[in-house]
Amino acid sequence: MNLSRRHVLAAGLTLIPIAGVAACGRSEGGDNKTIAVVAKGYASPFWATVKAGAEAAGKDLGLTVTFNGPDTETDVPRQNDQLQQALVKRPAALVFAALDSDAQGTVLQQFADASIPVVAFDSGVPGSDIPVATVATDNKAAAAEAASHLSDQLNATGKVAIICHSQTSLTGQDREQGFREWIAANAPGITIVDVQYNNSDQAVAQQQAAAIIQANADLAGIFATDDDGAVAAAQAVQTAGASAKVVGFDSGKPQMDLITSGAIAGSVTQNPYQMGYQAVSTAKEVVDGKSVEKFIDSGYYWYDATNMQDPEIQEAVYD
Repeated sequence: MNLSRRHVLAAGLTLIPIAGVAACGRSEGGDNKTIAVVAKGYASPFWATVKAGAEAAGKDLGLTVTFNGPDTETDVPRQNDQLQQALVKRPAALVFAALDSDAQGTVLQQFADASIPVVAFDSGVPGSDIPVATVATDNKAAAAEAASHLSDQLNATGKVAIICHSQTSLTGQDREQGFREWIAANAPGITIVDVQYNNSDQAVAQQQAAAIIQANADLAGIFATDDDGAVAAAQAVQTAGASAKVVGFDSGKPQMDLITSGAIAGSVTQNPYQMGYQAVSTAKEVVDGKSVEKFIDSGYYWYDATNMQDPEIQEAVYD
């Protein structure tokens, strides 16, 4: 179980013909050389790496890539403003990571009405057929990978808690569900005693983890669904002098340092550079009238102190 594993969707997925959509995307007055990227954030290491991948794709494909995102991953109104600003400039396509998967359909409909194709990334938009493709980590499978490793750490028994970064974004929902489903199917000796949501606020996550530890003196493990949550959980365990094992998600430098020191057992890293690159290149294919897969898996790896320096891990982490 300590070997790194990258999971991608099997070949042979149904291709979605979107030539008509792409043709509409080249509407009169539109900019056929610009791809507008609106992410969930801007300055964090994860989004900076997504940005680097998106811009590299733009350079390779001869496109102008604009990249925007709110300062915090809770600022849905600001992200909506950035979507409106992108819409006014009529790009060839929009690449979009939804902060609130259920609340932004109206904004996306405006792109559809303007015949500007949309490619979702990181978080999909469930219930909407507006994104012609979604480029993302298979978050359920990645969270199941984390669950299997935490189960190994605990010999498949004990109380665990989930520190979740978001209750509204599809990434948060899928990671919680993927973890829960694997535990239910494979580790009946493990009981999930609590789940808390922190909107990617590390201070809040640490308070939540501390409260869970105080309420459960025999807590055996914590799964954190993002980088901030993993660091917060490890710090709460250390402060309390508890013995709970922590597994995380993502790969910022503070989390990686805690894995090296043994404070975190290991984590699942996405591949944000490839996510950004593939999202822009997929948008280009849409604009060119090519068929694309409805879901494109940008990949993930389990990493810990034993494999962190492997070349494939180093390419995917974003410290």
